[in-house]
Amino acid sequence: MTVTHSPTDIAELDRPRLDRLFRPASVAVVGASTAPGKLGSVMLSAVANGGTGVRTAYGINSRSEGDGIHPSLRTATEFHGGPADLAVLCISAAATPAALREAAECGVGGAVICSGGFAEVGGDGVALQQELAAIVADTGIRLLGPNTSGFFRPGTTTVSFVPTVRHITSGPVAVVAASGGMNHALSFLLSEQGVGVGFGVGLGNSVDITTVDALEYLRTDPSITAIALHIESVDDGAALLSAVRAVTTDKPVVALVVGRSDVSAFSASHTGALATSWRTTRALLAEAGAVVVDSEQQLVDAVAALSRTRLPAAAAPGIGVITAQAGPGLLVLDQLLAHQVRVPALTESTREQLSRLLPPMTFQENPVDTGRPGATFDAVLSATAADPGIDALAIYALAEPDAVDLTVALRESGVRDQLPVVLGTGGPHGVIGEITSAAATLDVPALAGPTALATAVRALVSDSRARYLRTAADTESTSPPGGSGERADLPTIVLPADEAAAKDALDALAISTPPRRVCGDRAAAHRALSELPLPVAVKILDAAVLHKTEIGGVHLNIRTAVELDSALDALDCIGAPAYLVESMAAGGVDLFLGVRRDPVFGPIVVAGLGGTAAEAIGDVTIRSHRVTPAGAAAMLDDLQCAALLNGWRGGPVLDRDEFGRIAVALARFLAAHPAIGDIEINPLRLTATGLLALDAVVVAAQDRVEGELS
Repeated sequence: MTVTHSPTDIAELDRPRLDRLFRPASVAVVGASTAPGKLGSVMLSAVANGGTGVRTAYGINSRSEGDGIHPSLRTATEFHGGPADLAVLCISAAATPAALREAAECGVGGAVICSGGFAEVGGDGVALQQELAAIVADTGIRLLGPNTSGFFRPGTTTVSFVPTVRHITSGPVAVVAASGGMNHALSFLLSEQGVGVGFGVGLGNSVDITTVDALEYLRTDPSITAIALHIESVDDGAALLSAVRAVTTDKPVVALVVGRSDVSAFSASHTGALATSWRTTRALLAEAGAVVVDSEQQLVDAVAALSRTRLPAAAAPGIGVITAQAGPGLLVLDQLLAHQVRVPALTESTREQLSRLLPPMTFQENPVDTGRPGATFDAVLSATAADPGIDALAIYALAEPDAVDLTVALRESGVRDQLPVVLGTGGPHGVIGEITSAAATLDVPALAGPTALATAVRALVSDSRARYLRTAADTESTSPPGGSGERADLPTIVLPADEAAAKDALDALAISTPPRRVCGDRAAAHRALSELPLPVAVKILDAAVLHKTEIGGVHLNIRTAVELDSALDALDCIGAPAYLVESMAAGGVDLFLGVRRDPVFGPIVVAGLGGTAAEAIGDVTIRSHRVTPAGAAAMLDDLQCAALLNGWRGGPVLDRDEFGRIAVALARFLAAHPAIGDIEINPLRLTATGLLALDAVVVAAQDRVEGELS
């Protein structure tokens, strides 16, 4: 059980209580001990010596007194003339509910529960966690955990039993992690790379304080300029996406989602099998505005840049690449182009200016290869930054202080006053550290190595694009799915629906389908053969059969009565109650397009390369049902097969606007009909004359009674 607080509660009503938890002036450690090495003893020492924010720290232990340890919270409250802001519970799971209630009754503002043994172990632990949730709901005390190592603000507050936390340097990044271990791991990486941490928290089991609460709390924290987010699971998808949309308006969020190998339970449709929780969470976080990364190192590189600089919102920002060494520069360029980052050609005027600054054998396009940097390096930076097609600079140079002082060149060029700049360098660890620190005084992020530089620039561009698309979506004239006046325009469908009924609904949504006939007997099938353009496909028509090909329920290229009888014989052998005879489409590129009711995020749109190999290939892109026609058109750029849609080798060219219209129509249809769980078109064929739905499936939501929808 998790206690739910709305964003309004957090932002307007609960901030004082959250401040008492996360910025405590007084802390009581329940379970503190005089025995060194015990969890309570380590925690009390960390709290008492962890920074300037905590003025009073004392222990609670009914079996031990003295040395700042009291027998109970009540006696400590009386002794200190008031309750502690925060109680840290380092006791057994069984004893924790009573201690939490006592803390609430004494007026303690918040609690951190370090111990495990709750819902994560199942059995009795589930009941104990439910008891904690009930206490929070009854008393209003704010709770972090259980099963967490705590939180810290380096130099100010340490509520963590990991002693080496004291070595983490302060900085502008907040870490919000599902686990305490990842909070510490990411924070140590950020500290080692000169970025620093302003706040780090491990949420544990999130009985009360969730990722959403932490994001909303940090949104208005002026000391935090970027948030590193680690996610293992999502309980309330709508609330998470709403929080990310709100926070990224003010500051960037970089997200690392665990669960790449997650395999969803058997699903009735390709859409369900392909839209695993990992894929869906990543895609919808990106749509909401987060920069989504693949590893903890990418996360560190991304927030290193975004915590110091941010591009204005733009559809395709232009990056100027300047390198003092050709090899690393080519690696940066390759990474950027592979991720659709625009590296535009420089204007003739810029190239002429560079030709006067650089030796003739150097490459003076984009990237700009300076050769071993010299006295004109700052002028090269200025000239490239001034090019009208350049929105940010990516600079790489080895640490060669005898040739050029990189930070002096940056300062004298004045480029940081014109646009965002990201610096990549290479050299001994100590030298890189010096460059990082010096660059930080100019608000220029410095990364170690060309790959890290490319990752940082990609993050800037992703953040910029996401804000641009969100702004475009906000201004696009669309009404919310299922809104007033919309249902009257939607077709009626009865569940369970077979392929013919599903295609009738698509026709009503102005989605093209092939000419067809529903045939209840052989005579009707033969009439259809004589009436429809040839060749035809002959299929089993049964709402209970979703994957017809797998049972031999589809026969293609039927032209003659003999071929038709052979196909009907085969369908009769598998018990076909009726037949669908349909004209076959011209060749083209097969996509699939589906909408489904995700259990965490609600209705989503899924698209990818189609046909029977859709699941095996797994090249998919996902958006929420909030997607606009323009957003749906753009989602296809995520696909590895995107080039196939642009006239590959003389093939058909996709009308992106038409695809966007179809995707939004399906999403609205699903959102307006709660009894439908999935709608899938597979394949949706791109032909020379446009998009054509060759197969369609409508699946009822499992928790709904089948019946007529209107």
